[in-house]
Amino acid sequence: MDETDFWQLIDETRDAADGDPDEQADALVERLVQLTPDDVVDFARLFEARFQRAYTVELWGAAHLVLGGASEDSFDYFRCWLIGQGREVFEGTAHQPDALAELVPDFDEEEDGEAEDLGYAADEAYEQLTGLPLPDVGGTPPRAPAGVPFDFTDADQLAKRYPRLWELFGE
Repeated sequence: MDETDFWQLIDETRDAADGDPDEQADALVERLVQLTPDDVVDFARLFEARFQRAYTVELWGAAHLVLGGASEDSFDYFRCWLIGQGREVFEGTAHQPDALAELVPDFDEEEDGEAEDLGYAADEAYEQLTGLPLPDVGGTPPRAPAGVPFDFTDADQLAKRYPRLWELFGE
């Protein structure tokens, strides 16, 4: 599986689930079990690489603003959700977190922003296919997010760093 195949699966399952993250995770498992175990491992590696790439202070600050606070777990689920939105949204937001305001203009605070189960889809599919747990694909995760830390509770900093998101989600 290559990067194009990876994003195609993400897009197809998001469309099939009509944007519902839980349904997308279920659809993704259904699609992955149709592949070989090696392809599922490849998918998991590609997912993990993007998950780690999105582990930045700037993106965490955006998640904090959009979600009304983001613990470490919430930020993990936000990064899964972000991957589930597809390549354009992921790449645009990873490059410029404030762009999320335009990339997902109809953000629904009740349904969007967290997709924990997407992070486990490859694990579930691999276990269904082989009866074994998915091999480790991520290596050692970073201890801290990339970037210079700042106070996510400082409204002035949030408004300055994320003017478009602040307009939508700020206090």
